[in-house]
Amino acid sequence: MMDRAQLADFLRRRREALQPEDVGLRRGSRRRTAGLRREEVAALCDMSTDYYSRLEQARGPQPSEQMLAAIARGLRLTLDERDHLFRLAGHSAPTRALRTEHVSPGLMRILDRLADTPAQVMTELGETLAQTAAARALFGDETRFEGFARSVGYRWFTDPSARDVYPSEDHAAHSREFTADIRRVHAKFGAGSRAGAMVSALLDESPEFAALWAEHEVRSTHTREKRLQHPEVGVMDMQCQFLLDPEQGQTLLVLTATPGTESYERLQLLTVIGTQDVGAAH
Repeated sequence: MMDRAQLADFLRRRREALQPEDVGLRRGSRRRTAGLRREEVAALCDMSTDYYSRLEQARGPQPSEQMLAAIARGLRLTLDERDHLFRLAGHSAPTRALRTEHVSPGLMRILDRLADTPAQVMTELGETLAQTAAARALFGDETRFEGFARSVGYRWFTDPSARDVYPSEDHAAHSREFTADIRRVHAKFGAGSRAGAMVSALLDESPEFAALWAEHEVRSTHTREKRLQHPEVGVMDMQCQFLLDPEQGQTLLVLTATPGTESYERLQLLTVIGTQDVGAAH
């Protein structure tokens, strides 16, 4: 059963324990609230202030597991705290495993400090768990997808709009990279894993993937140089940096451009667009 009173108390105490600097926010001179404001936590969790406030006031509905996962990330909870949150809300704690969709507080702190850079945390299967505003401006909100569509590799072969961020002349190379990346995860976890089920679905749905899969090509999938495009700023030459979290089985992808170049100027403009989009959303 959901313990509304204890859930409300836990949320309030964790919110008050977080400081603006912990999540990449500036501390204003007039701030009087202990810790973060409710509207700030709601924005970090991608939910309405009213919904979050009702949970803290012990009068909200039972949150879904997906909503609880978002709250755990927004409040920068540890795995033990996340499990406690799930139990208070009347759910079983997620199964502990080497690979988890819970982003560690340390990785979230790094992401918070990359507010002006396209960066996102992804699972080994290419599922985006958290994004900066600049990453959302470039890729769109990749955390909204469900099922196999959560994987960027699956979307690449089944959703034509997934390719819009890359120039068309680079599509063939990216198809091979995505196939090799999926093959690596499939080999690691086996045919009975979620990766195996996704491969079966792709073989049925995408002739292009089936043809590339049949070639059994093995290659390094972490290309350091990429060209990306945005309808408002144009094509950018980007450098990709990867920070691996082996305990969580996650990767922090950071995209940068060389200072002084046209791509750098376009990236700065993209950052402004991302900030405006986030402001409008909240």
